[in-house]
Amino acid sequence: MKDKIFKGTLFLSATFILLLASGIIYALVSQSMGAFQHFGFFEFISSSDWNPREGQEKYGALSFIVGTLSTSILALLFCLPFSFPVALFTGEYFKGTKLASFVGAVVGLLAGIPSIVYGLWGFYTLRPLIVSLQLSEQGFGILTASLVLAIMIIPYASSLSSEFISMVPNDLKEAAYSLGATRMEVVGAVSIPVAGSGILASYILALGRALGETMAVTMLIGNTNSIPSGLSDTGNTMASIIANQFGEAHGLKLESLFAIGLLLFLITALINFVANLVKKTF
Repeated sequence: MKDKIFKGTLFLSATFILLLASGIIYALVSQSMGAFQHFGFFEFISSSDWNPREGQEKYGALSFIVGTLSTSILALLFCLPFSFPVALFTGEYFKGTKLASFVGAVVGLLAGIPSIVYGLWGFYTLRPLIVSLQLSEQGFGILTASLVLAIMIIPYASSLSSEFISMVPNDLKEAAYSLGATRMEVVGAVSIPVAGSGILASYILALGRALGETMAVTMLIGNTNSIPSGLSDTGNTMASIIANQFGEAHGLKLESLFAIGLLLFLITALINFVANLVKKTF
């Protein structure tokens, strides 16, 4: 009887997750259909117009899609040189040591810091630095938001990559050592190739984490509804435009914000699907 109750509880929990996901999808689709029917799906995603003036309303998501993808991809590029060495440090070179445990604990602490705290740090520290280096007149823009995003996803990417690197079988590494390979050669010829799919999946998931970030980006990107032409230009992301304008929106504008939310959901779901596919395929 206890086993049946436990099995039933697990089934109910799994069913609840499916219903929750279905409810989220239904809410996004039902609330955004008005915008897609009014503007057309392809016109909505290909237009950069954002005019909330009554009687002349025109909404398009292209500038926010560009802002989201540009900040997230740049953040991933900035993240790589820092997160990968940390993953090798904790998952390979100092695996199982107190030092690796301490570094792992610090990484976990950084991963748990609220995004608005990162935004405050970027506003009062990183933004003045960018102004002093004359990379941006006011310190707001794609570059500033991308750098803060990179710092936010470094703990996420490094901890996941470290787990995959530490899972490489010792037999493979010992076989390489027996053939005279050095530590660096073992890492380059055994550890990284064997854990490669997991490492790649980690960075794809980190990209998905960056795509949906809201508060830190909202505080630093500049929040202008235009397509940025350079790193120093201001812009907006899909999450930040929703955060900025959702409270005052109604009618067609509200439906357009829901449509942007649906597009963000689909992009993030696609990123996660690709990560799982890479991990399973390789």
